[in-house]
Amino acid sequence: MKRLLSLLLCFVACSTLAQSLTVESIMRDPKWIGVAPSGAFWGEDSRTIYFNWNPSAVGVAVEKMPSDSLYHLTLSDHTPRKVPRAERLQIPSPGVYNRNRTQKLFEQEGDLFLMDLKTARQRQLTNTVEPETAPAFNADEARVTFRRSGNLFSMTLATGEVAQLTNFLPGKKAEPKTGDQERWLKTDQLALFDVLRERKTKREATERNTKAERPRRPKEFYLDERTLENPQASPDGRFVTFRLLKAASGAKSAAVPNYVTETGFTEDLTARTKVGAALGSYQFFVYDVAKDTIQEVSTKNLPGLADKPDYVKDYQRVDTAKKVRSVVIHGPVWSPDGKNAVVIARSLDNKDRWILALDPATRSLKPLDRQRDEAWVGGPGIAGWLSSGWTGFLADNETVVFHSEASGYSHLYAVNVRTGEKNQLTSGTFEVQQAQLSRDRKTIYFTTNEVHPGEQNFYRMAGTGGARTRLTNLPGGADFTLSPDETQILIRNSVSNRPWELFVQPNQPGGIATQLTQSLTPEFKAYPWREPQLVRIKASDGADVYARLYVPEPGKKTGAAVVFVHGAGYLQNAHKWWSQYFREYLFHNLLVEKGYTVLDLDYRASAGYGRDWRTGIYRHMGGKDLSDNVDGANWLVQNQGIDAKRIGIYGGSYGGFITLMALFTKPGVFAAGAALRPVTDWAAYNHPYTSAILNEPQTDSLAYRRSSPIYHAAGLTGQLLICHGMVDVNVHFQDVVRLTQRLIELKKENWELAPYPVEDHAFTEPSSWTDEYKRILKLFDETLAKKSTE
Repeated sequence: MKRLLSLLLCFVACSTLAQSLTVESIMRDPKWIGVAPSGAFWGEDSRTIYFNWNPSAVGVAVEKMPSDSLYHLTLSDHTPRKVPRAERLQIPSPGVYNRNRTQKLFEQEGDLFLMDLKTARQRQLTNTVEPETAPAFNADEARVTFRRSGNLFSMTLATGEVAQLTNFLPGKKAEPKTGDQERWLKTDQLALFDVLRERKTKREATERNTKAERPRRPKEFYLDERTLENPQASPDGRFVTFRLLKAASGAKSAAVPNYVTETGFTEDLTARTKVGAALGSYQFFVYDVAKDTIQEVSTKNLPGLADKPDYVKDYQRVDTAKKVRSVVIHGPVWSPDGKNAVVIARSLDNKDRWILALDPATRSLKPLDRQRDEAWVGGPGIAGWLSSGWTGFLADNETVVFHSEASGYSHLYAVNVRTGEKNQLTSGTFEVQQAQLSRDRKTIYFTTNEVHPGEQNFYRMAGTGGARTRLTNLPGGADFTLSPDETQILIRNSVSNRPWELFVQPNQPGGIATQLTQSLTPEFKAYPWREPQLVRIKASDGADVYARLYVPEPGKKTGAAVVFVHGAGYLQNAHKWWSQYFREYLFHNLLVEKGYTVLDLDYRASAGYGRDWRTGIYRHMGGKDLSDNVDGANWLVQNQGIDAKRIGIYGGSYGGFITLMALFTKPGVFAAGAALRPVTDWAAYNHPYTSAILNEPQTDSLAYRRSSPIYHAAGLTGQLLICHGMVDVNVHFQDVVRLTQRLIELKKENWELAPYPVEDHAFTEPSSWTDEYKRILKLFDETLAKKSTE
């Protein structure tokens, strides 16, 4: 009877959804769609695949669904089965391998384990209260190193003997405090009395002999209020490198008040500093274990370190001093034989990245590559100054492979550490988005979007470059995981109207990809979700802007349109895979059902289109990124029969910012806009993201004033809805509070604010999502649905 009732309820829900969408139905807990597999990884046997999953059951209410569990299947039996707890506890965590890949070293629950890959037997190396982390094999593979309590240790595998390699200590070394009087008296006493001098000499000799007889201990190093980062031993154990961060003094952090709390009292959430706040300083050291010396690596001779950015020419300040910019060193990356090391140096002003050969014995740095960008260094495989990006040594132990945007797109390059010879390995008007080396380090595997900017495929190529071989052919987007023996490719794939599923295929060109999971609920599958058209729109400056277009069925088109603006700035949404903005995708289907045409553009600064597109907003957010959306609105009028007076715009975060700039600076283009969790003043946002694009407010105020909506609020036209979570620790609620006061003082009346007391930047409560999107729909229905009478 219960089974029959469940089936009946499912039939009713599926039938209702198939007929029409509502905000309430699509903004529920997303488990109603189905739970896609996540965290997939290979077993060490290269035949078993593990993944987190929660397969939907017909008639199970979302609130009664269990949490995700670990499942597995095999290449010979594709039936997913839940992994029993006892078996789950035996699955090793990710780790590192010896050169022949016969042993695996890993950390699990704070202890270290060594696994024999042939027998699958595990040997527990530590069992301590203090956790051990970052295990690594030494070059001789007879010893392993690891971290414990901030220090490095070495263990001899044959005996289990543990030796401490470093002795980092907090604070400052306590020095005896003696005044001038005490020092004079001591010197005078020793000068007066022979017995005191003789005793002192004997005591010091005894101390020297005792010290010589003790086992050697690592050199003491006091951190002196600095934070220790990435201590790392060289493969041969002779050197230890580490970085210290000295926090800036006086850098004030914002507080975000939380009003709805269990205690009934308002509680402040610690947030972040604002852009332009003083940054900490970094130092990089080498500990020569044999010589027992610790010395800093100097970056003062890096080529171009004193170069000034071009933007300072816009200001009349006279500054002829050659200031040395602050630098952070990442790494090192060691060749497996331990003979070569490279580090990545990044300038904290985001303008430079250096790849450098490090000689730890002399602490010297040899430049191998410099990437200079007057906007900011970034892109796939490169990232920002807080990251090292991806690098790897080829089989010769001398050649390093890395990403660079020197050609205008992120491509792979190789440089020889010994000779400095550099070669470009890939080229073209596409991006290499991720790369990895094969086990023997002779082959490079990588993901590109060369077939189409909105499609991802997996390739392989010799480490020396040359022809690349395409391995996959699935439509849409994917991430790829090679089996440990590199014979199979595990693929997590999706398309624009179907969420992520797992596939597997042989590691060979033309291999057939077999689907392994079926995750969608009957309710989701009952509705004909639209596959948006991918179109190219010619921008006013001649650039091609890729976009998703949703068009109503013939006869349902009302002449109204909505432009959606994705967030993050550097993100891609006009692609062929399931959008991370899946709620918005569902909402766009609802809008199309109601007769709206929807356009979703990868405007300037979106990911996937190379360096010039990525940096197209440098020093002017709300410039080309906004004009691309305006050009999109004009394209709708000219090519889709849209009424120019009935176009709305909406988006969250960066999309909310663009919405504000559109209604504040482009009168008449958009009749209404919904700005969700928007940045209203870039001077109030964080440092890493904002300083890359706009520099710092105290040094480039022009960029901030032309880019911040709060300075343009007087130009508000059209109807504006602002929605913002009040416990947003990313874009603070203070942003919209300040804009609210500005709009009040400007006597603007065509706006409203909807605050959400329990929501952070990304909403979590279905009730909040529902309320927000009902307001957005109401805004568009009331301002766009009626035909223009003019």
